[in-house]
Amino acid sequence: MSLAQPVHVGPFHGQSVVALAEALRAGTLTSVRMTQTALDSIERLNPILNAFVHVDAAVSLAQAHKADELLAQGIDLGPLHGIPVAIKDNIDTFDHITTYGSAHFAGFRPSRDALCVQRLREAGAVVLGKTLTHEFAYGPTGDRSLQGAARNPWDARCITGGSSAGSAAAVASGMVPLALGTDTGGSIRIPAALCGAVGFKPSFASVPLQGVFPLSASLDHVGPIANHVEDARLLFEVLAGRACRQSTSDRPLRVGWITTGSFGPVDPALDRQVKEAARRLFGESLQPTAELELLAADMKEALLALQRAEAYDVHAERMQQAPHLFDPEVRERLELSAEVRGWQYLRAQAKQAALKASMARLFEHYDFLVSPSVPITATPVDARQVRVTDQDIDVRAAVLSYTSAWNLTGLPAISLPAGLVNGMPVGLQVIGAAGEDDRLLQLIAQRSQSPR
Repeated sequence: MSLAQPVHVGPFHGQSVVALAEALRAGTLTSVRMTQTALDSIERLNPILNAFVHVDAAVSLAQAHKADELLAQGIDLGPLHGIPVAIKDNIDTFDHITTYGSAHFAGFRPSRDALCVQRLREAGAVVLGKTLTHEFAYGPTGDRSLQGAARNPWDARCITGGSSAGSAAAVASGMVPLALGTDTGGSIRIPAALCGAVGFKPSFASVPLQGVFPLSASLDHVGPIANHVEDARLLFEVLAGRACRQSTSDRPLRVGWITTGSFGPVDPALDRQVKEAARRLFGESLQPTAELELLAADMKEALLALQRAEAYDVHAERMQQAPHLFDPEVRERLELSAEVRGWQYLRAQAKQAALKASMARLFEHYDFLVSPSVPITATPVDARQVRVTDQDIDVRAAVLSYTSAWNLTGLPAISLPAGLVNGMPVGLQVIGAAGEDDRLLQLIAQRSQSPR
């Protein structure tokens, strides 16, 4: 599922972390050289794409020197040793300013790393810098932040999607080979799809959230954005603190194509493109399934209540003491969030549990479910209406429509590049059963072509 080259392209576009690691160990590449190459590409491309919001070249190069010294001493910390990785700006890093995309935290420097970043450092990765997040990760477009809007490397007039906006733009453009994102309603998979990268949301609680600024405690996930599925798997193993288990099964694969329209309207050209990508990946195993149509409304209602109540809980004091510091659009969402009643929240929790059980029963009949990741291509920055088929719908509702259900139910889901529609990337989403992250990554990596 390879893509053509974006308009704004850097040296790591399409690069395999596996191949970079092999070159590093063969002595034909150094971490310092990789890191300097990344820094040079950021200097060239970031004024256009606004993917990075904080970079400290001296800090990054010092980490790279250390990585090279360790390898020279025969100390190899694993597949990510010496590899530059970008970190979303809602994830704490002690040596980089971390603003959470908000004026409330302008210039803030955490006292310690998030646990997921600590694990990256222990694996020898080079923390290159912080990438733009939609303010407090509360938005799927990536164009509402203290630092402005991230821009799509295929067309800088368009959104990246969010909230892991900068991470997706940084990887898809080739500024870095790997990045870390978070996903509460689609915030890894949406920008990965719209920018042409691989984005993986693991099962709920499989990656620790300690040191990640919360949006919605029952929906938040941390995961990788990469060029290739195998690279995403390597990063996931580090984040989860364990190696993926090998899965073997002689049973024929059962894959359900989520009936078009189950979660809302889909652009017809995009639908055809993604369905063809799914057929290439799964062949005759792909069969339509309409079961999700019966659950979609309940999923949306429960997720909205949970996310709104939990988001307001995080920001209640800031809303009372300094509401003017929020972006107006984010503040408006929080004002709506304040209206959720306690009984509505409790009912949403009960509905979430029931829907998880429903999905467990559905996965007794399927190994994977597939759909478009996002039903539209990237819209212009600041646009808030888009026409899909014969309907004018909210851009934010559209981009979230096929991803958010899997946050509610905590299932692993990956977005894969599925080609171009009208010159812009589209994504194929593959969803696995709860806890089946390893099998999902293994099977997709085997079936995807990742050039070395």
